[in-house]
This record gives sequence, C-alpha cells and structure tokens, in this order.
Amino acid sequence: MEQNEEVLKDQAAQEVEETQAEEQACPENEGQGRKECRKDKKFKETIEALTKENETLKAGIAKEKDDYVRLMADFENFRRHSAEAKLELVSTAAADTIKGLLPVLDDCERAMKMLAESSDEVAKEGTEMIYNKLMGYLKTKGLEMIPALGEKFDTDLHEAVAQFPVQEEEKKGLVFDVVQTGYKLSGKVIRYAKVVVAI
Repeated sequence: MEQNEEVLKDQAAQEVEETQAEEQACPENEGQGRKECRKDKKFKETIEALTKENETLKAGIAKEKDDYVRLMADFENFRRHSAEAKLELVSTAAADTIKGLLPVLDDCERAMKMLAESSDEVAKEGTEMIYNKLMGYLKTKGLEMIPALGEKFDTDLHEAVAQFPVQEEEKKGLVFDVVQTGYKLSGKVIRYAKVVVAI
C-alpha cells in the first residue's frame, strides 16, 4: 500500500514538473493557448526529425556519389590498361615476326658480300633490290640497324664475341669488325650486334 502511494506521488510530481515545463515553454500571457503551444512543440520536433533525416539522406547520397565516381575511375583505369595490354600484345607479335625475318636480312647481306667479288651484275642487282625492299619495309615498322663498325664498344648495344689486339691507342675499345648486325625495333634492342672489339 505504501509502495502504491509512493508511485502515485512520483507520478504526480512528474506531472507537476511537465506542467511547469510546459508553462515555462508556453506562457499564457503571450497569447498562445497550451494546445497551440503543444502543436508548436510537435511541429518543431517534426522539423528537427525531418532535418536529421535530410542530413542522413544527404550523407548517404554523398557516399553513393563518391562510390560511383570511384567505380567510374576504376573502370576508366581498367579500360586504359586493357587498351595498353592489347597494344603491347600487337607490338610483341610484330617484334616476333620481325625477329623471324632478321636471318633473311643476314643471308641477303652475306649474298651481297659474296657477289661483290663476282662479275654477275644481274645477281648483284637482284640481291641488292630484294635486300633494299625488305629493309625499306621493315624500317617503316620501326626497325633500325645498330651502328657498330668503328663505334665505341657499348654493352647496351653490342655483344663482344672476340677481341683483336691493335697497335694504335685510339682504336682500342672500338668495334674492329661486325660478325652479325644488331637491330632495334622502335628504339628497343631486339638483337645485339655481335662484334670483335679492338684491345
């Protein structure tokens, strides 16, 4: 019984506090009734709730937009990398094809050297014409000879297969003879020049 009385007292005290709070928030001397004040309070609470919801939605939209922009950037990077990989594949295939034709160029060079001492002018012209046409076509694809004879020996371009002693000091360290011509394709070495170096 005493407990019920205490609970009732607590409830009554709480109601008194709420009423006082309402009276402070909505004093009657300002010309507002309590019902209108309650409506105002509810309206303000609704506005606050809607404002919070609006901010939450804005944050969600900003996150979604950020995710979308990142996804588009990732896709653009993927597309660019795919295009680069395709180009690399095509250039690798072209390099392999051109590497396969290098022995034909070597044979043409050997034939021209042998025919240089021959009296057969037709064979000389024919071999030279084939060599020039093939070399001209390969040059359009980016092939270029690596200069070697008389050049300073360079490990980035030349491969020494032998050494040859020379008396002249200024010739030491230079390429004395070329055993096999070296080539670059689009600035990249595809075959080193095999050379004899003067020492």
